[in-house]
Amino acid sequence: MFLPRPFRSAVFGIYGYLSFTKASFEKNSKNFNEEDMKIDMKGKNCMVTGANSGIGYATTEGLASRGATVYMVCRSKDKGEAARSEIQSKTNNSNVHLEICDLSSVSDIKSFASTFSSKNQPLHVLVNNAGLVENNRVTTKDGLELNFAVNVLGTYAITELMLPILEKAAPDAKVITVSSGGMYTEPLTKDLQYSESNFSGLQQYGRNKRIQVALTEKWADIHKDKGIGFYSMHPGWAATPGVEKSLPSFFKALEGKLRSNVEGADTVVWLAQQPKEKLNPGAFYFDRAEAPKHLPLVKITNDPIVMDSILDSLRSISRIP
Repeated sequence: MFLPRPFRSAVFGIYGYLSFTKASFEKNSKNFNEEDMKIDMKGKNCMVTGANSGIGYATTEGLASRGATVYMVCRSKDKGEAARSEIQSKTNNSNVHLEICDLSSVSDIKSFASTFSSKNQPLHVLVNNAGLVENNRVTTKDGLELNFAVNVLGTYAITELMLPILEKAAPDAKVITVSSGGMYTEPLTKDLQYSESNFSGLQQYGRNKRIQVALTEKWADIHKDKGIGFYSMHPGWAATPGVEKSLPSFFKALEGKLRSNVEGADTVVWLAQQPKEKLNPGAFYFDRAEAPKHLPLVKITNDPIVMDSILDSLRSISRIP
């Protein structure tokens, strides 16, 4: 039985408060094996999108502190430069580089991917972190709804275009997509740009994040013989700048109870370090463990027929075969 959205949201709110806060991280971390986070990543090339703040910044710092070469993909050169300089100083790692790309624009992603690929080096880890919640209906210069353009199409385009250099790092290559617990409230939908008149940026964000999880499953299946691991995760409820800006009431109500950015990024950094034999292809992770893709009482399956239609639409819109 498919339950009404208000019920799904209520279940999610209760479950999230019990499972996604700072207190839950502190509880779950008692079971962490800290040896998992001591793997030297020197010689590994990593790329993190949306890297100048929040989960992206903490992920970049975490990877750089373990010796990885990290490419920060940011929209703002000024903010990116400031973050890069801070991270280099904190980690004493000079191999942290800034790349400028607007992930709301497929043409910009294509240009960036072409230039980056010309470096002719392997990419070991791609972290699809960039995302946003735009509460108003905003369209990009290409006429696309902004949340969809960044969260779904941008993630799809950069991943597809980075596949050739990820294959150069096979069998050690990984793609890690930062989703959100918000996906628990939403089913897959073919209405990618939210054609409904009463626009909800938060609902669109949940839909986008559900697609990311299903897309990860699809990539894992399509590319299972290419030596690339595909995983999605969610960081819990973290006190990121994006949450403070987009969900001010939520941010204020849970002040002191939200996770830090480092705690939110913990599972991303953990996934980047783990041997692929310890991970399940296409799986969804939370607090260093595989997590369910639906909540108790709110079973929302990733319909493969709908996902095939979504994938066809992404190929058509992006013009990436």
